[in-house]
Amino acid sequence: MSTTQLELIHILRAIDPDAPLPQRHLWLIGLLDWVRGESEDPQAAVARVRSLLDAAELRPDWLKLWHFWWAKFLSTTDATPLLADLGFAPRAAFLSEFVNRVRRKLLPATPETTDLGELFDLLFPSEFDARWLRALDTDTLRRLRSLLFRADAQGQTTAADYAQRVLLDALTYSLGQINAIGLSPDIRTRMSPEARQARPFHALPTTFEKVRVAVLEFGRESEPSLLAINQLREQLDSCRAAAYSVYAHLQEHGISVHIEFQLRQLRQRILRVKALLLCLETDAPALATAQLLSHLVRVNRDSRSVRSLMRTSTELLAAKVTERNAETGEHYITRTPRDYARMLRNAAGGGFVLAFTTWAKLLIVSLGLSAFWGGLMSGMNYAASFVIIMLLHWTVATKQPAMTAPALAAKLKNMDAPDAVENFVTEVVYLLRSQFAAIMGNVGVVIPMAMLITYGLHHLGWDGVLDTHHSEKILTDHHMLGPTVLFAAATGGLLFASSVIAGWVENWFVFNRLDSIIAYHPRSTRALGTERAERWGRYWRTHVSSYTANISLGLMLGLVPPILIFFGIGFEVRHVTLVSGQIAAAGVELGTEILDEPALWWAVGGIVVTGLMNLASSFYFAFRLAMTAHNVTGVSRRRLYRAVGRRMIRQPLSFVLPVATRHTPTSSVDKADEHEGDERVSI
Repeated sequence: MSTTQLELIHILRAIDPDAPLPQRHLWLIGLLDWVRGESEDPQAAVARVRSLLDAAELRPDWLKLWHFWWAKFLSTTDATPLLADLGFAPRAAFLSEFVNRVRRKLLPATPETTDLGELFDLLFPSEFDARWLRALDTDTLRRLRSLLFRADAQGQTTAADYAQRVLLDALTYSLGQINAIGLSPDIRTRMSPEARQARPFHALPTTFEKVRVAVLEFGRESEPSLLAINQLREQLDSCRAAAYSVYAHLQEHGISVHIEFQLRQLRQRILRVKALLLCLETDAPALATAQLLSHLVRVNRDSRSVRSLMRTSTELLAAKVTERNAETGEHYITRTPRDYARMLRNAAGGGFVLAFTTWAKLLIVSLGLSAFWGGLMSGMNYAASFVIIMLLHWTVATKQPAMTAPALAAKLKNMDAPDAVENFVTEVVYLLRSQFAAIMGNVGVVIPMAMLITYGLHHLGWDGVLDTHHSEKILTDHHMLGPTVLFAAATGGLLFASSVIAGWVENWFVFNRLDSIIAYHPRSTRALGTERAERWGRYWRTHVSSYTANISLGLMLGLVPPILIFFGIGFEVRHVTLVSGQIAAAGVELGTEILDEPALWWAVGGIVVTGLMNLASSFYFAFRLAMTAHNVTGVSRRRLYRAVGRRMIRQPLSFVLPVATRHTPTSSVDKADEHEGDERVSI
């Protein structure tokens, strides 16, 4: 006799219908552990189930004990939460589900429970359980039903009656939850007028009552029951269509994570009800039960993931943020020589303002304020400068990637189009040369302006702001081979964060209809007048994102370093335009002799590294977010990289200068791989 058979015999002998509830549940857990075994082969687990049935057939006394055990198990546990609630939040709220998932990760379940939904996590703890349950064949399921789960000998409720009662109870609870979500104010008021007029959720309880009455009076497989079940399915489809109409409102008037979570719960509960209806009407209940249990195992595993909750519940918000940034980013992409020249002018204007910002920062440092107040003053200095640049329609180069990446990702929506890859590469060309023009404009003006300001202050005799020691420290701190790379990359992360904050605030502004409040609220119209209030409402709806992005970026650049230092994390802001201004001012302070010192040229190399890392970091994060929001994560990146590489080899100047670009014909292999279109010319 094998070790596996000896283990089975030991488990079978340990059955005790009169044992305390936790011990009975632990025995069942042990039996399922034996079925699961140590391998990951579903067929091996199915073979163990057959061995269990063979052993049970040879032991009539054990079968009698088992039937007593099973009857007590059914009478002491509630299966309704398992069928109706497993995988769903206790309340249709995002925050409560987040806390619940964290709690489940930290606190294990206990076998001392009458809730079969809680016990299910111990009975089927792994994804492998879903696989071997689904692998059970029809013959094995038939033997299981007839041998282990047949009607008991004492005239108690039969297995079929018990299953029918539990299914009806689970349907009652699930449909009640669907109705509660569908008739909640957040969902009902955002449905389309046609959906509200159809009132599908109002008729849902009545439709289900017809199912319940037909099943109880005529049986589960009778014609009236099947007809009522089909009517309930059609009513559920109407409810789902009505709920889907809410998305049109959200796209236009702002996204709510809470409402998106409610809609997702509603859709999943409708699918669960349809699965329960299949079990109710099927003529193969054992197969339907095994498939339902397999599905519940996977649902239970998914319901424990905090990352999955965050991802699925914030997809629409990410889409809304990137949609807004894509619209804004289009203004930062130059496609013609005229656009290129305009970008240079706008960036030059930004560099002009940031030269004064640089000296204001040096002045704040010279005051010797505490870390927090110095950071706050610096943040306000940056924020004011960025807002001024925005109001003058000028440009800060490093703010662009977080805005332009979503516009670039939007080109990946339809990768099946013949010209999709080449269009994407052309957009990359436009984007990179726009960044090059912006950096040249910023840095090309901030350096001479910072030098002129320094000469002017010396001429006026104001030499206390920047001394020799401070100037040498500036050059040392910005050494190309120092921590500049890390600090510049982290600063790029702050640039990306400002765009996310801006998108979130704009979504909040639109969702709460603040533009309408400003335009039409009596207090607003009394204070501003009717016409002015309407203009202010339109203005803030259009510009709230820009103000938020600039102010939040400025405050983060000033406050994040002292906050991190408080926690023992050394961090300094590395913004390419501000760094260029500081190095230029330090060079003037140290005199012409510094031109012969390696420290100056290492610092100049630091400017190059800072610019590259600012752009690369913020662009990377924004592009990843945009790809997630546009559901383009499955795109073959190899095709895109190869196409960009070919364009870079054939037309390198097009990446930095506004020269004409021609889509040259590709080889037959490339055409088959990338579905490229005909030759065309674009500027």
